[in-house]
Amino acid sequence: MTTLGRWLAAFGRFWLDFLFGDSLLLFPATLAIVGVAFALRHQRTAAIVVVPLLLVGLIAFAAYLGRQRAPRPGPGEGEGG
Repeated sequence: MTTLGRWLAAFGRFWLDFLFGDSLLLFPATLAIVGVAFALRHQRTAAIVVVPLLLVGLIAFAAYLGRQRAPRPGPGEGEGG
């Protein structure tokens, strides 16, 4: 592989990690919410209700995913130190 090819591969891996991070679902979900907001740009009342609800749902789902991946304390290990 050439130097340019390695550089392009590293650049692509950086952007993939930057945009998607640990969850491949959150970035497309964010784009979908932006799309919904764009689609509702002429229905202001609906946008005021729908977009925040979608955002709260996405944040709750991200927190749920984070809790699923968090390590569990072992026996005798209390929470908080």
